[in-house]
Amino acid sequence: QVQLVESGGGLVQPGGSLRLSCTASGFKYYSIGWFRQAPGKEREGVSCAHTVDGSTYYADAVKARFTLSRDNAKNTVYLQMNSLTPEDTAVYYCAADCTPAPGIPESSLEVWGQGTLVTVSS
Repeated sequence: QVQLVESGGGLVQPGGSLRLSCTASGFKYYSIGWFRQAPGKEREGVSCAHTVDGSTYYADAVKARFTLSRDNAKNTVYLQMNSLTPEDTAVYYCAADCTPAPGIPESSLEVWGQGTLVTVSS
């Protein structure tokens, strides 16, 4: 069964940190990463990593604040989010077979998780 299971969302104060996790099972993928969709906005790529050459891309809005890492033995990808701002409030989606390229454009090939809500508010 193809599955991506996310965890780690929640409420955090501005300036705080959260770590999201996503575990994949039931399929093989060549890349994995994260998208997000803020209220009233389109879904956007946050980060995507190629699983073979390790190249990792970030959206300009999160560079230097977010870090994607992988535990290949566990088929798990993490998104460490630091210095969070209210503008980071969104539903975050894990996506396998994302496009590991600048801008992280969305295609029709991604496999999606169910999403996890991150709310940054005081």
